[in-house]
Formats: sequence, structure tokens, C-alpha cells
Amino acid sequence: MTRAISTSSVDAMPDSAAAKEEVLCDHCDLPVPAGLIDPEAEHQFCCGGCETVYNVLHGAGLEGYYGIRDAVAKDNQPAASSNQNYEELDDPAFQSACVTNLPGGECETELLLEGMHCAACVWLIERLPRVCPGVVESRANIRTRSAVVRYAPDRVPLSRVAQALDKLGYAAHPARGAGAREARRKEDRRFLIRVGVAGAIAGNVMLLAIALYGGALSGIDEFWEHTLRYYSMGLGLLSLIWPGRVFFRGAIAALRTRTAHLDIPVALALAVGGIWGSYNTLTQSGEIYFDSLSVLVFFLLVGRWVQHRQQRGAADQVELMLTLTPTSAERLLDDGTTKRVPIEAVELGMRVRVEAGGSIPCDGIIEQGTTQVDNALLTGESRPIPRAPGDEVIAGATNLGSPIVVTVSAIGDSTRAAKLMALVASATADKAPIVQFADRIAARFVIAVIVLATITLTFWTIRADLRTGIEFATALLIVTCPCALGLSTPMAMSIALGRAAKQGVLIKSAAAIEAMSNPAKLRGVMILDKTGTLTQGKTRVVRSECEPDLLQAAAAIEAASNHPLARAIIDASGDAPAPPAEGITQTPGAGIEGLVDGRRVRVGSPEFIRGSIGLDESTESAVESVLADGLTPVVIADDQGRVGVLGIGDPLRDDTTDAIAALRARGWDLHLCSGDHPEIATRLASQVGIEHAMGGASPERKAELVRTLREQGHERIVMVGDGINDAAAMALADVGIAVHGGAEAALQAADVYLTAPGVMPIETLCDLGSHTMKTIRIGLVVSLCYNTVAASLATAGLISALIAAIIMPMSSLSVVALATRPWKHKGAR
Repeated sequence: MTRAISTSSVDAMPDSAAAKEEVLCDHCDLPVPAGLIDPEAEHQFCCGGCETVYNVLHGAGLEGYYGIRDAVAKDNQPAASSNQNYEELDDPAFQSACVTNLPGGECETELLLEGMHCAACVWLIERLPRVCPGVVESRANIRTRSAVVRYAPDRVPLSRVAQALDKLGYAAHPARGAGAREARRKEDRRFLIRVGVAGAIAGNVMLLAIALYGGALSGIDEFWEHTLRYYSMGLGLLSLIWPGRVFFRGAIAALRTRTAHLDIPVALALAVGGIWGSYNTLTQSGEIYFDSLSVLVFFLLVGRWVQHRQQRGAADQVELMLTLTPTSAERLLDDGTTKRVPIEAVELGMRVRVEAGGSIPCDGIIEQGTTQVDNALLTGESRPIPRAPGDEVIAGATNLGSPIVVTVSAIGDSTRAAKLMALVASATADKAPIVQFADRIAARFVIAVIVLATITLTFWTIRADLRTGIEFATALLIVTCPCALGLSTPMAMSIALGRAAKQGVLIKSAAAIEAMSNPAKLRGVMILDKTGTLTQGKTRVVRSECEPDLLQAAAAIEAASNHPLARAIIDASGDAPAPPAEGITQTPGAGIEGLVDGRRVRVGSPEFIRGSIGLDESTESAVESVLADGLTPVVIADDQGRVGVLGIGDPLRDDTTDAIAALRARGWDLHLCSGDHPEIATRLASQVGIEHAMGGASPERKAELVRTLREQGHERIVMVGDGINDAAAMALADVGIAVHGGAEAALQAADVYLTAPGVMPIETLCDLGSHTMKTIRIGLVVSLCYNTVAASLATAGLISALIAAIIMPMSSLSVVALATRPWKHKGAR
């Protein structure tokens, strides 16, 4: 991509060539709109944010950012400066809740940052002290899109720190719940350290074992044999005492609760093998088992880590409510002025002002102002809802019309959004991952192994001697240790997760694999949201019966409106500069009018235009046709008698019809459940081939539908959606699937996220689920057959301790080989 064209080069080029050549922003390298090109300026910018960031970077000597960005970033993005003052971050309520006081008078807090997407962003954010004096350190985390900032409050307030980040193009938001996230990160690090230590020990003990096995075949000096055995014992016991202690803790907990768990035979095998191997090492007799034991600990910890990561999602749900509502509010004071305060400082009965285009921070009752609100985030309703004094508004909704004053009636955990998230969290926590499938047969397996070990010890002690009985019993415990049984499911799941990711399907919960595998057998039901799932989730002009210049005039007037239909009209007008508009008057819930090039232009609902100038027969017919197609009619008229009709709606995704047909062919019973008007939902369901449709569905009704279908005997229920209004139903369903472009809270609640637009990837997930479940069943059968044969041979005394130590890792390797058996979906990209 070339840099921005200089002014002289533009002047020297012919008009046709200059029109074809793009002028690029000096900051983000994106095209500069024609209306923002300044031929007399040395530098060109696509927006004010880019200009601000460019000046800050060059003023602080941070031009190196551009070189790093160009080397690592795939897609450039314009700067997202919001020009906020962030005064709410200096409020004592926020400081008490979210800022940590450090020794020496310094403070530390975590901020979530918009626009962080590459290593260059991390480089720039970590140089914040050069931009904002008083900042001691800034540590960026690209995975969480956050930064931990340490600063001196006597030199710079936190609001100014946030302003500095904002001027760099990273709008800052408080990272509530940072303490819990840090605790989970520390837990993950401790777990990974255990896995790493276990792997290092296993590798070294295996090297020692190779030397001992080689010496047993070709001869070895007695000193070196004893030395190698002692080294093996030391490393093996270290593996059991440190990383392997989790299995002993699990076994003790299972015994206390009288629950048969796979940790019991694992801990028993580790304990007996470690004790008897140590005894043989110290007495210089018999075999040692530390190579098998250390490898066993490592393999089982790897499987436990996979399970741990899959279960992590439930713990994350408590933070979902933080993504739904604003972190601050404009409090209306008694003297009529406003003050921005953090959400922690808002109390019941307070009055808050919500500007047009702003997000409502808490549940409340409108005291002043008439407007329209967008509840799509919580209800899925794609059409704005009129609200007047006395009406209730909910936290997370968007105020589309004019400013309103709201009296707070619910805050924090009492808001509707918070209650919805509590439902999500409780439902998600009840889910059992598929990796616990092996626990279903653990009781019988544990009892069988312990009984066989007791029989072996007793039989061979009576028939031979105690030492022989202990040797054969130890060999039995090692050779039947459920390593393969414990590895088969998580290993197959790990392979499946990687394969799904390559197909654009990110799976967070392993339960999704099992639930998607056989819908026909289990009476599978798939519930699909409409807006953003089957449709593109963006309001657009689908039909246009309007002259281009009249549409341009309408776009000029709508530029002053925050209504979503206004954005659709502006997008439909094209890239040409809109003519200037003046004298704009807006009627909430009806329309807007103003003067464009000396003529009065009106844009609004048919009723609005009909009440102003009337509609002729042809226009009425066009409006009826638009309504028949399930679209929202918008009429444009000017005082010269020209009239145009637009049909605005949310068009279907390109692959919706084919995807629905493929899912029906697999045996899914499909339901459409939408917050839109029932007539719209029914018409769309009929259009794509879905038999069951429910319109006007609130988040609670969607969740209730899941419960009702389960009561009717459906064993597999899948919820597909894109918004927080779908999150509760996703959590209650066996599988929640968030489509591409979904809201953050929906992605958190979902078990599966589709990275590519459309719903056809769900068909890929179904095919992969069938393949993976077949692989898991084969692995379980193989591991059970292996344990049965090995236990029989060990009980009969046909397997020595040496053979047991060799065979046990081979069973794990066979399960790994089975888990990697090939899969290729017919629709794979």
C-alpha cells in the first residue's frame, strides 16, 4: 500500500488519474474520504482521531510505532479516540473499588483498551510513560486487550492517564473483576508449571531407563547401575511429590465423599509403584518403575490440563454483566448541571441523563424526554421502541432519539441484565464436559482393579511368598493404571478442537462435540435466533424506488439523526459527498425534515408523510409491497412533488437457506425464536424452510423454550444466536453457538464460536462431532480391552514387573494414535 499522495503530486496529475489514485491517511494508511482531503495541508488524515494520534506520536518521538505496525499488522485500522475526559475514574467510589495502593505512594489499576490488535499496539502502550509524565509503568496484554498501569497519583490523576491512552487511539474502560482474573491466571500458571516439571522429569527418567535397559541386555558396571537407579528414584519421587500430588489429593477427596473416581486407581498405582520401586532401589533387588510412573504423571496432567481449560468457561460467566452496561453515568445534580460518575457511585433514586446515542447505565423510569430505545442487545428486537415519561428502560439499551432523564430503580445485581447473567452463570456451571465421560465407568473399574490386586497379592503370597505376591500385585496396578482410559477422551477432544479451529469453528466446551454428533437418535432440537444469525444483523436498504438525488438529500438530513434507519439510508446513498442540510427538525418515532439546496425534504414513516403532504395511489401501493416483503417502509418526499419509497430490513445471510436444508437433512428439528414481531419471524421461517417459529420472544421466553423442549423429551438442545438476549438460552441448552459478529457476552456464554460469517459451519461441527465421538468410543473400547487382557495376565503371573513397566506407556501411545486418525469434511476449505 502506498503512502498518502502529496499535494504537489495531486496538482500535477490529470483529473482522471487523480480521481483514480487514492489519498491515504498518514496514520492508518486507509483511504481519506474526498470531503476530508485538504490540498493545502502537508499531511492527510481520514478522521480526527488519526490526526490526534499522529501528532501525539511525533511529539513524543514514538515514530517507531509505524515501522513495527507495518511489519506485523495485517489490517490497519483508523484511530478510535473518543476525546472523553474520564473524570469518573477520579471518583473516590471508583478508586476504592478498582485502584490498588502500592508501597511508596504509587497506585495501580487495570484498563480495558479498544483498538489493541497487534504487537505494535503493545509496543506503543508500554511506552505510555513517555507520553504521560507521572506514569511509572504500563504493561499491555494483547490477549485480554488490557493494560496494567502503575502511576504516581500526586503527579498525574488517573483521568489524565486514560486521556493519554485515548489520544494514542485506545479508548480506555475500567477492568472490573481484575482481581478474579489475576487469581485465575496465577492458577493457570501454576498448573502449566506442574505440567512442564512433570514433562522434564519424565524425559530425564526415560533417558536413565534407556541406559538401564541397555545395561540389562549387554551388561553394566554395578556402580553405574546403582547410581542410575538412585537418580531414577530421586527424580521419580520428585514427580510424585510435586506435580503428581494432585492425583493423591483427588483420591483422598473421593474417599472422603465415598465417590469412586479415576484418581483412586491412579493414586494407588503411583503410591504402590513409588514405594515398591524405592524399596527395590534401596535393597538393590527387583525392578524399579519410575520411568513408567513419571510418564504416567506427565500424560495424565496433560489430559487434566485440557479438561481444566474446558471447564474454565463456567468461572468466566460472573464477569458477563460487566460487558453489558456502561461503566459510568451522567448524574443530574440539583442545580441542573451534570457530573460523570462511575457506576459504583450510582444509587437508587438518583437521576441520570442519557444523551442521544448513549447507552442506558441502569434500570429506571423516564422522568423527562420522549425518545426511542434499541433493546436489541437484551431482547433481540431489531426495531426501535418508543419510550415516554413514566415508561421503564433497562440497563444496556441504547437511547436513539433525544436526551432523557431517568430515575434509577435498579443497580448492580438487581438490574435485568445482571439477573440474566446470573442465569447464564448458574446454567453454565451445571454443564458436565465430555471429558468426564470416563467417570461414568470409574466406579466399576476402581472396584475391579482393587479386588484383582487383593486377589493377586493373596494368591501369590500363599502359593509362593510375600515378595512374589507384592511384585505381581504391583505389576497389576501399574499395567492396569487407567492412563489410557483417562487420556482417550481429552486427547481425542484436543485433536478435534484443533481441527475445528482450522474450519473456522472455535469450541470452548467439549460437551458441544457429543451433543452435535447424532441429532436424529437423540431427538435433537436446534433453536435459531433471527437477527444477526440467519440475517446479517445490519439494517440495510433492501428495496429502493427513489431517484438518486432525492436519496442523497435524504442522507444529508439523516446525518443529524442517531436512528439505525438513518444509518441505512446514509449507507445506501453511496460515497459521494452529501449536500449541506439546514433547519432540521426531528419528530421522535415518526420522521425528520429539513432544507437541502433550498427545498424542504421530509423522511419518515408513511404516516408521517401522509400527515404532511399526503400520498398518491402509486406510493401507497409501493408501501404495501414493502410491507408484504416484511420490510420497514420509509418514504422520502420534497416540496417539488417528488416521492420515493425505501424498503429497509435485515437481509438473510448468503448461506442461510443451504445451511437450513443441510441441518434438516441431518435430522435436526429446527425452531426460529426471535425478539422481532411474530409476523416477521413467521414469514422468515417459511421463507427458509423452518417449521416452528416464535416471535416477540424476550430472553426469558427463549430460556423457557429450552426448558419446555427438554420437558418434552428432547435430549439434545442447541441454541444458535449472536446477542446477549440469547445468552441465557445458550447456557441452558446443551450447546450454545455464537455466530460471527456476536456480542461479547454471547461469545462468553457460548460453547462454540463461528469465526466465519454464516451458519454453514454448524454443519461442519456436526460432521466433526460424529467423527470425534466414534474416535472416543474406539479409544475407550481399546483401553478397556487392554486393561482386561493385561489384568488377566498380571493376575496369572504371566507379566513381570519389567514387562508391565514397558507395556503401560504403550497403551497410552496407542490411544494417542487412535485420536489422530484422519478426518476430512466434504465441505472443508
